[in-house]
Amino acid sequence: MTSAQPRTSRPGTPGSTDGRPGRGSGPVPAFPLRSVAVLVDDGLAPFEFAIPGEVFGIDRSPQGLPAFDFWVCAPRPGPVRTSLGYDIVTEHGLELLAAADLVVVPAMGTEHVPGPPMVAALHAAVERGARVISMCAGAFTLARAGLLDGRRATTHWFHEEEFRACFPHIDLVPDVLYVEDGPVATSAGSAAGIDLCLHLVRTAHGPAAANGIARRMVVPPHRDGGQAQFVETPLPPLPQGTLAGLLDWAAARLDEDLSVAMLARRAGMSERTFARRFRDETGTTPHHWVLGQRLNLAERLLEQGGIGIEEVARRCGFSSALMLRHHFGRSRGTTPTAYRRAFAGPAGAPANLGHPLVSP
Repeated sequence: MTSAQPRTSRPGTPGSTDGRPGRGSGPVPAFPLRSVAVLVDDGLAPFEFAIPGEVFGIDRSPQGLPAFDFWVCAPRPGPVRTSLGYDIVTEHGLELLAAADLVVVPAMGTEHVPGPPMVAALHAAVERGARVISMCAGAFTLARAGLLDGRRATTHWFHEEEFRACFPHIDLVPDVLYVEDGPVATSAGSAAGIDLCLHLVRTAHGPAAANGIARRMVVPPHRDGGQAQFVETPLPPLPQGTLAGLLDWAAARLDEDLSVAMLARRAGMSERTFARRFRDETGTTPHHWVLGQRLNLAERLLEQGGIGIEEVARRCGFSSALMLRHHFGRSRGTTPTAYRRAFAGPAGAPANLGHPLVSP
């Protein structure tokens, strides 16, 4: 059995929003993110429970990253039964939800019904200005608590039909990683919760903090909320196997021609076969993936400083600074110049421009 202990952290410094909402929502303002409470109950899914602990519960302040007060709370202190048949032990009841900047509701099964004290605590958190988010089937808990009424939401693609049947009045957005609607956000299955947590770190503490935590976790630092979920699609046997090598090759050549025709030739496939295989493996189109990689590189170059917007555009494969501004504004909700002004480090500060999965 595991006992969750509170930890005192240094105060965080709220940052500006970088305008990365889930599909259909506008940029959400920056908010103070210094304390996190994870709300658990019987039926808790261990993986989704571990995600906020990994992102927020580890003190990475010696590496210059933000630290958080981190609490695990339950309707009653004591053992909580997980879906895998073992218990975790919580020391805190619902009282600490009143102090948390962020309340995380992991998956506790699609049939989980929050009791009145839990419902009241969640509503009180939203009403006082805290953020409340769910992981995977945790959206069922938020829906039954009434927090998703009149809001857009998402959940694991596997539970889509069940969610629609249970909550026909809620605007479910399928096939996205996460959706933010005001102070409430919902994420899709399993690892999509990592994307949502890192997005909140980025919103509150800036991209350097989110990227640093992502590198420590050896995960991509950013996937857009509107990116498609990975769905269960049979893959035909192909001699080329995975496209991972091609993706690494393309990510190192973002200033070159990365059209579908060129990438298909590199992969030794017809354009139609390549486009189908690409979507099967990545959940998105080659064009969208390349654009996303170019925008991620643009962010890192803007954070580094020292070069003009035209040069940033050239290195990222955009035909002009105008095209960079167009795509950056549509995706990030701000201009490259404003982004640099908000997030550029001290002059001459080094930037990690390597592969996003390389851990220092």
